[in-house]
Amino acid sequence: MTTTFRSSLACLALTVALIAPAGFAGAAEQATPDQIIKALKPAPQTRSLAGAPRETALSAQEARFIDSLRNRKTRSLSGEDREQIASIAKKKPSIDLEINFDYNSASIGPKAMPQVAALGQALSSGELKGGTFVVAGHTDAAGADGYNQSLSEQRADAVKRVLAEKYGIDASKLVTVGHGKTQLKNSTDPLAGENRRVQVINMSEK
Repeated sequence: MTTTFRSSLACLALTVALIAPAGFAGAAEQATPDQIIKALKPAPQTRSLAGAPRETALSAQEARFIDSLRNRKTRSLSGEDREQIASIAKKKPSIDLEINFDYNSASIGPKAMPQVAALGQALSSGELKGGTFVVAGHTDAAGADGYNQSLSEQRADAVKRVLAEKYGIDASKLVTVGHGKTQLKNSTDPLAGENRRVQVINMSEK
């Protein structure tokens, strides 16, 4: 093989790498039950002398707020409720799952079921069973605000329904919320697929 021919092959390979679709080599993989468990396990608590009473009071206040949302319909949550959930979620163990719903659909079909099944296995495991979790639906920026809000709520409710019916998870331990397109994961690309996701947050302290 001549030097010129080898150089031509190298240039061709580089060109293919540069023009290949972004999802060709780096497509997001679905999380396994073990990966979900690892992401949602609370960090070990440490005792802090400074500010401990205030932190304890704040945690208790947040717990009461989450408890007040149990068994409430997702559509009954106000914008203020949703904002408070998002604020609490920033401090809690969470994971973003790409659950592949069909376009304009909240039905969990064959494409979406494997990731929901992995979530069900994780939440029913001995390490997470009995905890309180928020299931938050998100959309990308395409479409009207009201439509996206409704779709995100329906998708969160659909995931909760499967978790309760197929995996025996106490429905009262699952708080659903829809954020529509207000909490974009990739704000630089509002239409990116990673924005269409279900976020799961562990609200338990231990």
